[in-house]
Amino acid sequence: MASGSDRPSVDSDDATAPAEPESALETARRQLRHAASHLAIDPDIVERLAHPKKVHEVTIPIERDDGTVEVFTGYRAQHDSVRGPYKGGLRYHPDVTRDECVGLGMWMTWKCAVMDLPFGGAKGGVAVDPKTLSAAEKERLTRRFAQELRDNIGPTRDIPAPDMGTDAQTMAWLMDAYSMQEGETIPGVVTGKPPVIGGSEGRQEAPGRSVALITQLVCEHYDSPIDETTVAVQGYGSVGANAARLLDEWGATVVAISDVNGAMYDPAGVETSSVPSHDEEPEAVTAYADTVISNDELLTLDVDVLVPAALGNVITEENATAIAADVVVEGANGPTTSTADSILAQRDVAVVPDILANAGGVTVSYFEWLQDINRRAWSLERVNDELETEMQAAWDAVRAAHEQHDVTWRDAAYIVALSRIAAAHDARGLWP
Repeated sequence: MASGSDRPSVDSDDATAPAEPESALETARRQLRHAASHLAIDPDIVERLAHPKKVHEVTIPIERDDGTVEVFTGYRAQHDSVRGPYKGGLRYHPDVTRDECVGLGMWMTWKCAVMDLPFGGAKGGVAVDPKTLSAAEKERLTRRFAQELRDNIGPTRDIPAPDMGTDAQTMAWLMDAYSMQEGETIPGVVTGKPPVIGGSEGRQEAPGRSVALITQLVCEHYDSPIDETTVAVQGYGSVGANAARLLDEWGATVVAISDVNGAMYDPAGVETSSVPSHDEEPEAVTAYADTVISNDELLTLDVDVLVPAALGNVITEENATAIAADVVVEGANGPTTSTADSILAQRDVAVVPDILANAGGVTVSYFEWLQDINRRAWSLERVNDELETEMQAAWDAVRAAHEQHDVTWRDAAYIVALSRIAAAHDARGLWP
């Protein structure tokens, strides 16, 4: 599918790729410098973008169900707001750290810019294993976290959204806690809420839908009809399942899907609609499979398109040489390490980055924010139509940069994002 003449060689910066593992912050800063090397951008602006504007660290004491008090640490990293309010998820995970939030917040800045949304990037979370919390404990944690962040979030300041370990219910609690303190209902303080309290139709499905839309566009770019394309999808959660089902519906042959226990494999094509997603029936994929392979085997299947839609850092230096797909479309955040990215580029494997491919989530979050501000809900049909328009526009901009600069798809996406952010900084200047 991907032709060598359309792929760049690896430049000298890739040769200095750090030894793995690499933190989200290190990766984000490295990608920033690499993209800046392709553009005539004021180095002072690049230096500003290498650092967050603010990082809030808060202490969150909650009463457990047994009456004891436990204290957790929460973070909110606000990276850049030159194009609009901060935007980004809140995650509950035991490995949440300050630097992780900073790095992920930087990625959100690039993602919003590549989609040309009027937001900057942020990320936050609490260092906690949500599986150890009851529903009541999780609610108390969320409400206290909202109170601690109250002065730093808001519909024109910073708008959180669901992420790993959080969901629509978490956002509902956060919105309610914020609104109660403000004395009025303010649905626009978060996105990813249930539609009954101002959430948007199509928000949960949006990242998977955008992955499918970008997969279709990249197949068209390489003159590979979607109905002649084979696809393997690692991860059958919200992103992977929605992407797989849409691609299946559009005529692609989805040969493998997986969850944490392994992968269902059928070279004739999986009937994706008959397999429950993780949200519908957790860890059910292998129970419906006649042939089961490992997740590692799925990643190296000889398919046209590989969609890693589960965890970060699954394509690494160890397995990058075994990736047999022509195109990798990143459904998860950061599924490809820096070293693996360099190896795939050398092998002419096209990698469409997460900041473009799964940006449907933040795009429909933008739609939700607009609906909340205007107090007028959109139909699912309008949401999907608007999303397709936005994804097409972003793809056109990235494709133009890819062809103009003769760079990888990842570099092209970062060039688009960085040029927009740098232009905004240049226009606004530095105060005082």
